Amino acid sequence: MALAVIADIHGNLSALDAVLADIARRGVSRTVNLGDCLSGPLDARGTADRLIALDLPTVRGNHDRQLVDRSADRMGLWERWCIEDLDQSHLDWVRDLPPVLEVDGALLCHGTPESDETNWLDERDGTGLVLRPAEEIAVKVAGLPQSLFLSAHTHVPRVVRLWDGRLCVNPGSVGCPAYADTRLDPPFRMETGAPDARYAVVERTGDTWSATLIAVPYDTTPMVTLAEKKGADDWVHALTTGRVPL
Repeated sequence: MALAVIADIHGNLSALDAVLADIARRGVSRTVNLGDCLSGPLDARGTADRLIALDLPTVRGNHDRQLVDRSADRMGLWERWCIEDLDQSHLDWVRDLPPVLEVDGALLCHGTPESDETNWLDERDGTGLVLRPAEEIAVKVAGLPQSLFLSAHTHVPRVVRLWDGRLCVNPGSVGCPAYADTRLDPPFRMETGAPDARYAVVERTGDTWSATLIAVPYDTTPMVTLAEKKGADDWVHALTTGRVPL
């Protein structure tokens, strides 16, 4: 049995369509979505329409939550970029997303089972991310019955096998290959180094899961144009290079 795992689309409809086409080409019939679907300066409305029609098993990310639990004057920049592009039906769909799901023996969450803002497999170390110690990763699944744990949030693709054989997978980001948090001193940077859309395919053979991390090239031009219109120069750089400006 195989599952395609997508996450952190952030309104990048071109990247989402490229990933969906690649999933279809590989013959994977089931896809799950780990959240952070719409926020950003790209095509939130088109992405929402596509995802609502697909009706994928989807969990709520921190940016999804911030679209519906904050007043407009308290929203972050990524939410302010897109909130006026969305109808009430889009926001109702976001509001109804659960924080955690179980699908075919896999536990789905955005950050960790307890928090959509916590990095599970990686931790911040100065200006970037590093792999967490195995003990810190394992403590989150102590006592849980699932054999596969799917999380996102960091945008960094990662596969971790626990001592008992269970698997933790972060598929990376479909739509946001790099970003910088300039609120911090020094600024925090996440860079994949390529503008490709990221996702994962997980497969179960008997009681054992395996994972393949996939990078899909696509035409970023339509999304770059939208980012330029909203003055999101850092997104333009990220979408074209997979890096943040120096």
